[in-house]
Amino acid sequence: MDVRKPLTIAVVDDDPEQRRLLRGALEDAGYSVVEAADGAQAVELARSRPLDAMALDVRMPGLSGLEALERIKAERAEIVVVLLTAYIDVRDAVSAIKTGAHDYLEKPIDLDELVIAFDEALGVARAGLPGAADAEAPLPKDVVAESAEMRAVFREALRVAPTDATVLIFGESGVGKEVVARHIHQNSRRAGGRFVAVNCAALPENLIESELFGHEKGAFTGAVSLTKGRFEEADGGTLLLDEIGEMPLALQPKLLRVLEERRVRRVGGGRDVPVDARVIAATNRPLEDDAREGRFREDLLYRLNVFALRIPPLRRRREDILPLADQFLVQQGLREKRFSPAAQRLLVEHAWPGNVRELRNAVVRSAILSRGSLILPDDLPESVRSPRAPSDRSANVLVGDMEEIQKRAILHALQESNGNKTQAAKRLGISRRNLIYKLRSYGM
Repeated sequence: MDVRKPLTIAVVDDDPEQRRLLRGALEDAGYSVVEAADGAQAVELARSRPLDAMALDVRMPGLSGLEALERIKAERAEIVVVLLTAYIDVRDAVSAIKTGAHDYLEKPIDLDELVIAFDEALGVARAGLPGAADAEAPLPKDVVAESAEMRAVFREALRVAPTDATVLIFGESGVGKEVVARHIHQNSRRAGGRFVAVNCAALPENLIESELFGHEKGAFTGAVSLTKGRFEEADGGTLLLDEIGEMPLALQPKLLRVLEERRVRRVGGGRDVPVDARVIAATNRPLEDDAREGRFREDLLYRLNVFALRIPPLRRRREDILPLADQFLVQQGLREKRFSPAAQRLLVEHAWPGNVRELRNAVVRSAILSRGSLILPDDLPESVRSPRAPSDRSANVLVGDMEEIQKRAILHALQESNGNKTQAAKRLGISRRNLIYKLRSYGM
């Protein structure tokens, strides 16, 4: 660590989990960290403590981050302030920079980007990214992550695992969202507790409240005894709310209350029951769009989206296809089976709209149909044997397809840099922030 003096950064956010997450990243990077829960406390900290910098949330109850920034800069202009917000507004950004903000970062915060923003502002030199950012995630033996994209996902999962921060996992159906959620649980301080998964899309709307929060005896017809909900079952462990985008709009305020107060009230109950469950949510829907269009509560999205992970579809991480196929053969007790070179080529070239789930089904079917130890193209499902749709641009890149060429260059640089964004940006000759912007535009 090259930090030469105990620099102090104040983390200001009304969400305690967000504060813990940012504090952990900054302390891992060698900084001393103090916390504040609102703008008024931030101003008082600036007046009473020797601060070097501040990570300041924009939207907080009472005194907003922008109002706090103006007061802090009027009294302590030397404090470096980095604003954090889930709602980027160009006018706010311009106003903030004019008022004296050093930088303006979008939530969910990239922890490496946050550390580097303060390193650059405070003149701190490092050999690489801080702490755990450079470490390879210790993957379970049943997890395949050969591609740079998936290794990056598991590195980020390992980074957030020791905290209690709420995690929101985005990804198409079948990409492995539950696998990543279990990995977070197994690497957390809650690993000894239960991992409880509930699929919000699979529950009837009239039963989902009882399923999540439980019910008292006699609460409704058929409620013959007190029944604990999934939140209580996951007490001391982790609760995965899969397909959270399918949760009825009418129930979302109650979920928001549980997340904020960590207490549930069973259906038909008259008292609150404390619960201590770390929540991970997963979705295949564009929740940001749903929130804008009124199909999902914006405040609930903000509360869930403390730390976001985006799992790329299988067609964007083709290095994982054959290792996954081999793993599925082993899991089925078919170690003697293997795919012929022609069959392997078809597997790699297929678009896999159903992602890993579709691949698993195709492998099992093909192994059953094959007569010998070699799985041939004719054993594969017709959908895999048929030519790839012209719209799938993820395999061969044509000359002139500059967007795809650029994307491949970025992914190759990340792979060569073992997922280190700073080193990858240097290889490409672009800024790290531009690299992060590109990755987000690819849904990564």
